[in-house]
Amino acid sequence: MNSIPEPLESDYGMDLLVLKILIGFTVGLLIGLTGLGGGVLLLPMLIFGLHIPAITAVGSDALFNFFTKIPASIMHLLKGTVRKKVVVAMAIGSIPGSYLGVTLLVHLRNVYGVHVNDFIKSAVGLLLVLIPTLLLFQGRIEEHLAKREPTMKNFAFMSVIGLIGGFLVGITSVGSGSIIMMLLLLFYSFAPKIMVGTDIAHAVILTGVTSLLHWKAGNVDFTLVGSLLIGSIPGGMLGSHLSTRVPVLWLRRILCTVLLMTGARMLWA
Repeated sequence: MNSIPEPLESDYGMDLLVLKILIGFTVGLLIGLTGLGGGVLLLPMLIFGLHIPAITAVGSDALFNFFTKIPASIMHLLKGTVRKKVVVAMAIGSIPGSYLGVTLLVHLRNVYGVHVNDFIKSAVGLLLVLIPTLLLFQGRIEEHLAKREPTMKNFAFMSVIGLIGGFLVGITSVGSGSIIMMLLLLFYSFAPKIMVGTDIAHAVILTGVTSLLHWKAGNVDFTLVGSLLIGSIPGGMLGSHLSTRVPVLWLRRILCTVLLMTGARMLWA
């Protein structure tokens, strides 16, 4: 009697590779469609979908975000929509902030072992509740802030914004765009294209430094990052093409709601 052959390990590996590419494609598509940050979209998929340890997901996500933001930052630099002094000011704060965040994770891993992943999930869950909530009300926030003059326009305060954002990105890989953008909106008044270009250019520096620190700490899965990038590039191109043909505002709201519920689940799981 012939027995049913068991699945080969190589078949499982191929299926997993295809799944990673599909996740990258999905994330790229959603980024292109909605403009939401890659970190806030990808991290829950890595942790819940692929069951990757949170600390590895954070390090790999940081490197993924670094590569995906490079083309956009080059375009903004060529168009002159980057305030280089603001980028430098924020980087002076965000680089040590990122170092502190990654160092904290390494310390917690040395002390608590795999339980560091529980701390990361809680931190990510908190940001997944905060960020989508802010994004859902971003239009009203911008409208309210437009009615008053921004305050604290100085180099040092920009570095403080960078420090806060850098620390959050160091421990979660989330916030290099969304959190820092919201903080800039609160205290400064740049034209929208200048705000976006400056934020993306700074995000390249921040995610580059953060991913380097995570790599040195052994928290980056390069095979995972490569697979995600293979899918995200065509996904992003397709999403950008479709963005004028779908109700982006409603899709963005639905995604924010899903992310908010995901964050709540991570906090109270």
